[in-house]
Amino acid sequence: TVMKICDEKQRKLEKDAVDWICRITSGILILFACIDIVRFAMLGDKTAFITFGVIAVAFILLAVAAWKSRMPFLYLVIGAAAFVLYFNTNFSTSTYYFNWMFLVECIVAAVGGILGTGYMVWKKTPVGKAAVFPLLAAVLIAAGALGFWKMRYEAAHNADGQARDELWAVPEKYDGAEPEQAGTVEEVVYETKAYATDERTVTKTAYVYLPYGYSEEREYNILYLMHGTGDDEKYWLKTNPYNKTMLDNLIASGDIQPLIVVTPTFYVEDDCVEDLDQLTYFFAKELRNDLMPEIESSYSTYAKSADDVGFSESRDHRAFAGLSRGAVTMYHSVLCQSLDYFSWFGAFSGSRTDAQAFEDTIQAGDFADLPIHYLYVASGNFDFALPGQVQDYQALLDIEPRLRSGVNTTFDVFPMRYHSMGNWHLALYNYLQKIF
Repeated sequence: TVMKICDEKQRKLEKDAVDWICRITSGILILFACIDIVRFAMLGDKTAFITFGVIAVAFILLAVAAWKSRMPFLYLVIGAAAFVLYFNTNFSTSTYYFNWMFLVECIVAAVGGILGTGYMVWKKTPVGKAAVFPLLAAVLIAAGALGFWKMRYEAAHNADGQARDELWAVPEKYDGAEPEQAGTVEEVVYETKAYATDERTVTKTAYVYLPYGYSEEREYNILYLMHGTGDDEKYWLKTNPYNKTMLDNLIASGDIQPLIVVTPTFYVEDDCVEDLDQLTYFFAKELRNDLMPEIESSYSTYAKSADDVGFSESRDHRAFAGLSRGAVTMYHSVLCQSLDYFSWFGAFSGSRTDAQAFEDTIQAGDFADLPIHYLYVASGNFDFALPGQVQDYQALLDIEPRLRSGVNTTFDVFPMRYHSMGNWHLALYNYLQKIF
C-alpha cells in the first residue's frame, strides 16, 4: 500500500511538472499572440491584420490544446510556423524590424516543446486526454483561410474579360502564350558617370521594350522600371520573361495602350557596396543627365526634345516604378528629385522615405505646384517591407494634399505574397492599368 501511494505521488509530481511546463509555455505564447493582434491592428492595414490575426488565433488554440491535453510536442508546430514566418517577414537591413516577435515565439515554443516532450519521454509520462475543441478549431481556421485564398486565387487566375485590378493573381490569359503581336526587347549601351563617388566615366546597359508595331511616326508613353538589391537591368524582362509576355498580351488585348518600357540599373560597377542607399539618391543625376537623353533621343516618346524643356513638357507621359530597393530609388531619385520629369509613380515592396523628405523636396520650390497623376504602392502580406511601407505611405498622405486615397493613389496588399517576383509581377499588372 505504501509503495502504491508513493508511485501515485510520483506520477502526480511528474504530471504536475509537465503541467507547469505547458502552463508557462502556453501563457507566454498566448500573451505574445494577443500582442501581435494589437500590433497589427495598430499598423492599420486590413489584409495584414486579418492574415496575422488568423495566425495568432491558430497559435492561441494550439497553445491551449497543448496545455489542456498535456501534449507539449504541439508547441513544436507553433515553433516551426513561427520560424518560417520570422524569416519570410523580416530582413536584417530592413528599416522597420516589425515582425521580430515571431523569433521570440519560435524560441519559446521550441524550448517548451523540447523540454516538455523530453521530460515526458524520460519519465514515461502519458499524454492527457486530447482537447478536441481547440485542436479542431485551429485546424478549421487554418484550412478555412487557405481554402478561401485558394478559391480567390483560382477565380482570379481563370478570369476572362477585360483586365481589372486583382489582389490574388494575374489572369492566365495574360501569362500564358506569347501573342502573335509580340513586342521586342533591345539592349542600349550608354555612358554615364559614377555620381555617388568620383564621377569617373562608366559604361552601362539598359533594356528597352518596344511594343508590337513600334513606329517612329507616332509618340509613345514611357515607363522606367527598376529592379531591386542583387539584381540587374535584365531582371524585369529577361530574367523573368513572363513580365514581357504579360505586357504583350495586355497591349494585344487592347487593355493598355502601347508603351515603351526601359529597365536600367542603379548599380555603378562596385561603388557604394557598404552603403547601397547612396545609389538610390544619386541615380537621379544619371537618369536626368544621361539615361533619359540617350533613350528619348533614340526612341519616339512625347518629348519633343531630349532636354530639360522636352522632358518637363512631356512629364504627363512618363512613369517610373521599382521593386524593393528599386522602389526606394523611385522615391529618392524620381519622386523627390525628378517630379518635373515624371507624374506617374509606383513603389513595390520598398519605401524608406519619411514625411520630412517629402516636405523638403516635392513640397518645396517649383515641385510644390506640379500635379501628381498617380502613386501606386503595393506589397505582400508576408513581405518584410510592408510595415515600413504602411507607415511611410500614411505619413505622406497626411501631409500631401495632391494625393487622395482611392482617387489618384492606391495601396494594394496581396494575400499570401512575400518579397518575391510573384508579388511584383502582380503589382506590375495592376500598375500598368493605372498609368497614362
